[in-house]
Amino acid sequence: MTYKKTTLSTLSLLGLISVAACDVAYPVTVIGDNGMTFRGSATDTFLYGGSFQATNGTSVCVGTYTKHQDISTVSFPVSCNNGLRGIGTAHFESPTRGSGFVTMSDGSQWQFLFGRGALAL
Repeated sequence: MTYKKTTLSTLSLLGLISVAACDVAYPVTVIGDNGMTFRGSATDTFLYGGSFQATNGTSVCVGTYTKHQDISTVSFPVSCNNGLRGIGTAHFESPTRGSGFVTMSDGSQWQFLFGRGALAL
């Protein structure tokens, strides 16, 4: 009986590790209407979508998204610790590269780039 429990636990752990191994992180740069720049990262999680976090040194904005394999454009909520909220739209050129925009609750439009190109901004 102990052998079966140990084997099942080991198999469960290996399954979780293999799914976690499918997480991919990539850089994100967000530029607000006034030129304010946020930098951070996004993590794409196999089968679930992903999340992102970006900061300008004072404020931090975060969000999560659900991405389906056959859909290249997603919408997602954004919330910041300074009280701003928004709705973003991202277009994926590849699983780890793309761009989009966020319309914030104060009416401002923020643009963002994710993937290797975000490092150049």
